[in-house]
Amino acid sequence: MALLGIDLGTSSVKVVVQDIQGHTLSVSKADYAVTAPQPGWSESNPAEWWSATIAAVQAALARLSHIEITAIGLSGQMHGVVLADEGGQPVRVAMLWSDTRAQAELEQYHSLPTFLKERLANPLVPGMAGPMLCWLAKHEASSYQKARWALQPKDWLRFCLTDEVATDPSDASATLLYDLRADSWADDIIAALGLNRSLFPAIVPSGAVAGRLSARAAKALGLPAELPVATGAADTAAAALGTGLLTPGPIQLTLGTGAQLMQLSAEPSADPRGRTHLYRAADGTHWYAMAAVQNAGLVLNWVRQMFNASWDELYASAASVPPGAEGLLFLPYLTKERPHHTHSASSGAFLGMRIDHRREHLLHAVLEGIAFGIRGAFEALPAATKTSTLRLAGGGSEHPAWRQMLANILNRELLSVDTPAASVRGAALLAGIAGGIWANAQETASLAPRTSLMASPAQEQVAVYNCIYARYLENINN
Repeated sequence: MALLGIDLGTSSVKVVVQDIQGHTLSVSKADYAVTAPQPGWSESNPAEWWSATIAAVQAALARLSHIEITAIGLSGQMHGVVLADEGGQPVRVAMLWSDTRAQAELEQYHSLPTFLKERLANPLVPGMAGPMLCWLAKHEASSYQKARWALQPKDWLRFCLTDEVATDPSDASATLLYDLRADSWADDIIAALGLNRSLFPAIVPSGAVAGRLSARAAKALGLPAELPVATGAADTAAAALGTGLLTPGPIQLTLGTGAQLMQLSAEPSADPRGRTHLYRAADGTHWYAMAAVQNAGLVLNWVRQMFNASWDELYASAASVPPGAEGLLFLPYLTKERPHHTHSASSGAFLGMRIDHRREHLLHAVLEGIAFGIRGAFEALPAATKTSTLRLAGGGSEHPAWRQMLANILNRELLSVDTPAASVRGAALLAGIAGGIWANAQETASLAPRTSLMASPAQEQVAVYNCIYARYLENINN
């Protein structure tokens, strides 16, 4: 008896087969493209998501023999929009969380009455479903009018699996179309923005059965039809579940294409300064505060490609070059940053470059610039000063030299969570809840991965980095 988890990320889909004791039996991954046809745009073809999912599921199953999958769970990248027709076919390519074209549409939000904006309990960001739908209604009216559904990425994938439409609270609450106080779609805000309320599906708990695997999808994947499919959760919420973060207190840093610092809370308390986000957790009980960083793995991958560097070369530069990269500073703002970064006009740059700087200096400076951006987000969390440790998760946190640099720059001990793919593990646990293995998220606590101390700040380097961070702040504040 085993569970299948599927995590639809920004540039790849990950699949895990996990037994009901929490052991990973098989893992696979398949990539797809993210395109930027115009500056500030970020798009992906959902048809490629489905093809990659089929390939990844088949590959994971091929490594096992005589395995019985009893349920399927999902997690996925947040905020994006898939406009789909009645049958689930996309009417255009998907718009992703890193898309910034809807900046002007935020004026529609700014013009809302204050009491309505307070119900959103979130800063206004262009790469969310609400502003992007406003953009589509204005600039691509034909596509908008053809659409029957406006779906989050993982919800579109579940449509492919089950022919059923639904979303969950963790994704719905991250659209800028959700009333955090009422815990439901914000119908009055949707109406005030002139959007079509019927585009938005019913909200179903993350661990509920949202449908069953259709015969068509079962044949494509090589699985039995009628398997229960959980609603699933947004990737950050699923990562919390997958790492056993089930109670308020600890702060977890997840590193991937973006970076997210999150902390569970028992009440929906919004940041009065509008720097951090507030979303629903996957456990059906909590909310979580999140400081998100656009310019993390997205920028690292761009730099790696531009410099024709391997991931090992990039991360190894964290140890091969001294702190400060001998005067070289990198500002990582290749895309518009989230609201904790108050200077929206920031752009990327190398500063202080000299003829004696080598390729490894540039790679090292890039890592430092990303880490400084993460520190800025961390300091925006209200509880940042109250913790001496951070839980570290995500595929972008595995290299020891990179971990040590983060510990030095953040001046926090880093506890590694013993799972390389937290979100997809959370998806598999949601499959188990939907399949009746566990009654709720709290019953998965005994399966939580171990945590271990992986990096402690070296105080002599902390002092050096504090000075460099001050220089970094001066440059982004100018």
